[in-house]
Amino acid sequence: MNPEILELLHAYSQPRNWQTISASFRAKVSGYVGKEPVYEFFDTLTDSLALNNQSISVSVQPVSSHIPYHIHDYVEIIIPLLGHCTVITKKETLTVKQDELLVIGNRAIHTVEPISPSTIVVNIALKNTAFSLNDLNFMLRGGNSQSIATFLFSLLSNEAELEGRYSLFKTNHEPKIVSTVYDIIKEYYFPDIQTSHIIRFEILTLFSRLVRIAYHTQLEIVDTEQSKTDLLMLLLYIEKNYADITLEEMAHYFGFNPNYLSSYLKRQTGRTFIKLVHLQRINAAAEFLVNTNVPIEQIALKVGYENPSYFYKVFRRNLGLSPAEYREQYR
Repeated sequence: MNPEILELLHAYSQPRNWQTISASFRAKVSGYVGKEPVYEFFDTLTDSLALNNQSISVSVQPVSSHIPYHIHDYVEIIIPLLGHCTVITKKETLTVKQDELLVIGNRAIHTVEPISPSTIVVNIALKNTAFSLNDLNFMLRGGNSQSIATFLFSLLSNEAELEGRYSLFKTNHEPKIVSTVYDIIKEYYFPDIQTSHIIRFEILTLFSRLVRIAYHTQLEIVDTEQSKTDLLMLLLYIEKNYADITLEEMAHYFGFNPNYLSSYLKRQTGRTFIKLVHLQRINAAAEFLVNTNVPIEQIALKVGYENPSYFYKVFRRNLGLSPAEYREQYR
């Protein structure tokens, strides 16, 4: 427990009026649970309710506030640091106790009941640009906790077949997990040089420790489909060859018909071949922008875009900022 961090988060956790917020951001309704609307929470916000374009973001839940049913298009981790919270999904009601982690996948319908003024709950949002497949590959390297490792891999790599899934990790206040969570929060709220990289590494460490807990507690995910090795190999191929890849060459490499390969990728990931390539190129470009002084036009060419104007368009569509704005904000 870190009093300095808790005091900061408590200051940010003031009540919010949902009607005011919904009017400001015009939240879209995607469906209903009974008579209750389900809203699309596809934008991440800062604690001051400003739009947040970071691939990894941290926020504190407002106290004594109504939160409607909603879905995300990213992975969310809910962590009570003081007290507990109650999360309601379409299937069940979950009590998340202090220092436990609820990992909620893409498009999992849920709501969180109002928390007391003495409770502090943080939310960590992980967009699909947060990690590369190589970053996550360690989860698939064997071991007796493969159902959990594969589940986490599938959530973080945004596999369409696992939409709507979630898992509660009972950490038993494990000191190293608690310490890692506080390190992530402190790094986020008190940024310094290399902050974004440190947060990424800390979160990967956090997931490794969750896999370890799953192994020792024999935690299982019921009815979770195994991540397909074929799909992993296809996505890793795209990740390694994004700059000059073509559908025809990739299909030939794996011995597939191009139309079959295109349909398979769309069915398994929810994205077309072109969108998967664009996503990988933009992720690579973002790394170059943050870590080098290479001119933007050269970066565009390096990641596979001969037309800089088209690169600018695709970059903004995926990350919400121009390449120059991204470089300025995240360096």
